Amino acid sequence: MAETEQQSASSPEDEAPEAGTTYILPKKEISMVPDMGKWKRSQAYADYMGFILTLNEGVKGKKLTCEYEVSETVEKLVDLLGTLDRWITETPPVDQPSRFGNKAYRTWFSKLEQEAEALVSAVLPAEKAAAAPEVAVYLKESVGNPTRIDYGTGHEAAFAAFLCCLCKVGALRISDQLAIVFKVFNRYLQVMRKLQQTYRMEPAGSQGVWGLDDFQFLPFIWGSAQFIDHPTLEPRHFIDERVLNEHYQDYMFLDCIKFINEMKTGPFAEHSNQLWNISAVPSWSKVNQGLIRMYKAECLEKFPVIQHFKFGSLLSIQPARP
Repeated sequence: MAETEQQSASSPEDEAPEAGTTYILPKKEISMVPDMGKWKRSQAYADYMGFILTLNEGVKGKKLTCEYEVSETVEKLVDLLGTLDRWITETPPVDQPSRFGNKAYRTWFSKLEQEAEALVSAVLPAEKAAAAPEVAVYLKESVGNPTRIDYGTGHEAAFAAFLCCLCKVGALRISDQLAIVFKVFNRYLQVMRKLQQTYRMEPAGSQGVWGLDDFQFLPFIWGSAQFIDHPTLEPRHFIDERVLNEHYQDYMFLDCIKFINEMKTGPFAEHSNQLWNISAVPSWSKVNQGLIRMYKAECLEKFPVIQHFKFGSLLSIQPARP
């Protein structure tokens, strides 16, 4: 299923926009439920989904610890995420009556708001400097909401959109595929977990026990792809603690399960029912295809998530090219 879609969708090797491209500040375009059709037909949807599926193909059967090329841009992105991490350490939670949504998060976020363009400029090649304001919007959208002090799959999607934009301007290339997931996205996950824990962020639009996870989705898609054709580890094994402890450093999916187990108490089947159900699926390729379908239905086709998505010149609301 993923394979067939992949042919028509855009991927990191798509040509960068021509010189003289006019970049624009991304803005919201989906304000009512009927607008969702416009999103699903848009070039942004085709490019975003193509990006997710291209990376999905790229990580199939690969371990986090495998050898891959690390470009200068990837190093710079890891440095950028390291800066965000350092700011969390420098901005400890404040004493307040409510347990959740620590207001120190807003102090941390305002620092990112001020610095985002400069951080992105440092990652872009000099000749693409004009793209910084447009691309920086997706970085700011990717770390949670300062009003509600929450984080969810829409914020995660903004980070994937940020990476997709870096591919579209030519800062990241097709040869960066593995590093995008294993080095950059994995580091992003670590920083988001630190944010969630430090500031006790609420899950945005959480479906509780019926959702896949309170905060993330993409690492389960890419993480299941890593296991495709694995000689011994089957979906039923990921709930085995011994398997988790032995292999979590190699597999994103197991690392996510380990984190859930550290955060939640009680039987796994009760607090993570959807994931528990996945352990009964016979093969990882079926898990992977099912998660891609679920991601579209539960995240990309849900108005409460997509109403916050922003569209510019790189991820355009215009109808997809035939």
